[in-house]
Amino acid sequence: MIHHVTLEVSDLERSASFYDTVLAPLGWRRHSDATSRLGWGIAKPWIFIQQGDDASPGTERVCFTASGMAAVRAVWEAGLAAGGKDDGEPAQRAEYGPSYFCAYLRDPDGYRLEVAVGSD
Repeated sequence: MIHHVTLEVSDLERSASFYDTVLAPLGWRRHSDATSRLGWGIAKPWIFIQQGDDASPGTERVCFTASGMAAVRAVWEAGLAAGGKDDGEPAQRAEYGPSYFCAYLRDPDGYRLEVAVGSD
């Protein structure tokens, strides 16, 4: 079981705005608002961002569960509007299962985010 995820970002304010926008369609809200570390979740914070000196994402990815295909699209569109980059538009991904529907985004620092619904 995962307890939490922390990503180091190069611009905390810019990334905070991005995650506020992207996670809202999933019902997530900001729970912690410290000077150098912020956290989002539904009942409690699960994903955190913190200011880093050398934010350099690799191939890691964080996947969020959506309530349906409309929510996947809403997150992807919100992410693009908030300055994220398209890394895979909303679509069926049969290679992950017959009902798997997801989209991919890159956050302002290049971290890969996925939002998905269905079996994997």
